[in-house]
Amino acid sequence: MPTVTGPRSQDPQDRLTPSEVDPAVAGLTVGLGGPSGRFARLSSSWWTPLRIALAVCTVTFALGVLQKAPCMEAGWDRQSWRPFKALCYSDIGFLYQERGFAEGNRPFLDTGNYPVLEYPVLTGGFMEVAARITWVITGDPKNDHTVEQKRATAGVFFVVNTVMLFLCALILVGLTVATARGVESRPGAARGQPMNALYVAAAPVLALTSTINWDLFAVVLTAGAMFAWSRGKPIWFGVLLGLGTAAKFYPFLLLGPLLIVCIRGRKLWPWFQAVIATGVSWALVNAPIYLLAKNEWMSFWTFNDQRESDYGSIWYVLKLAKHEVADVNQLNIVIFAGLCLSIAILGLMAPRPPRFAQLAFLVVAAFLLINKVYSPQYVLWLLPLVALARPRLRDWLIWQACECFYWMLVWMHLAQFLAPGNPDVPDRIYWFAVVLRMAGTLWLMLVVARDILLPENDPVRQGDLVDDPSDGVKSDAAPRQLATA
Repeated sequence: MPTVTGPRSQDPQDRLTPSEVDPAVAGLTVGLGGPSGRFARLSSSWWTPLRIALAVCTVTFALGVLQKAPCMEAGWDRQSWRPFKALCYSDIGFLYQERGFAEGNRPFLDTGNYPVLEYPVLTGGFMEVAARITWVITGDPKNDHTVEQKRATAGVFFVVNTVMLFLCALILVGLTVATARGVESRPGAARGQPMNALYVAAAPVLALTSTINWDLFAVVLTAGAMFAWSRGKPIWFGVLLGLGTAAKFYPFLLLGPLLIVCIRGRKLWPWFQAVIATGVSWALVNAPIYLLAKNEWMSFWTFNDQRESDYGSIWYVLKLAKHEVADVNQLNIVIFAGLCLSIAILGLMAPRPPRFAQLAFLVVAAFLLINKVYSPQYVLWLLPLVALARPRLRDWLIWQACECFYWMLVWMHLAQFLAPGNPDVPDRIYWFAVVLRMAGTLWLMLVVARDILLPENDPVRQGDLVDDPSDGVKSDAAPRQLATA
């Protein structure tokens, strides 16, 4: 196997290619001339890391749209098993018909003979924007009297959402490139690794899950917050994190890892700025709906509090195995608090300050590991965090394989393809898929924790001059060379 060459120079503007920093990628270049040499001149190419990543993202997303083609062709019929049998299910087309949009109603503010929208306010706003664009294209939805007309309009709604989510995917990749690039404009800053954004752009799960739901919208807001932090903008970090929390709850979890980073960096004021900005932006978005329709605003929180153990979680497997846990909510809180405490101790006791992306990944992964439901699109929450925390091909492939296997098995489980002929025999293949998916996440958590304990093995800052190339708040500290093992 070819050895990975060292950095070609100490010029902060140099770009490290994947074959230089990842042994697995270097091994794949054997038939292509081997890893990039130290005298290679790559800066003259029109194909910059950003353009490459955006092009790859476009291809990946297009493949995902093609994968949803059977459902678009058949129409969004809840009574049909085709979405599960063809592995092309998406909430988008169905919720248009089932949450009032087909009647021309607004989320939260209008009610009718349908359930209240069980999503946070900003996601509801994203859906309403897509619905209004749909109505401009198709005409007044109140004229859609038949089921077939509503399904046809739901198809247009799906296409509109697909375009909007594709723009989110492109922005996500661009933000990951910029964040992974590092803070190169400051003296002594480390070179970044912008090509690591390919771990987002080329991810199979990006194709398979981006149009299942609207999670990608919250993911891109969270990525924007991390980019703002990398540029030394704690207030903008808080604003974007608050908006992300108004679209999905999980971005709020990043404030805990940020506290550990700031404690280790001895700069608590940026953390307080971020917390205040997060609270203000979240409150400003939620306040109008809360004041005008408090009960409808509460539907998201009530739904998640009362929700039982559901698909994808270990608690659901235990329920299927006749070992149901009585109070999953309280047990979840206790276990998650214990995991967060362990991560905090790890971050505080590590020999060198851990990188923000590492701690953020560990906390969000821990939340998903023990949550009482795991929808297939939740993998998108981790996608940019993995690219920044552990950009290594081997670990990425292991994780992606586990997630893709689970994605396939959950639809087959819902289609009852995995049900044994004997009704008394449980569906153990699906149980295995859930455990395998958890094992893939746990593997990444273990290698990231190892990188924190052994920072000389960290693939991002190995050979760099600062602890965290993408931490713009404390990157103005004096450069420090990592000791080699």
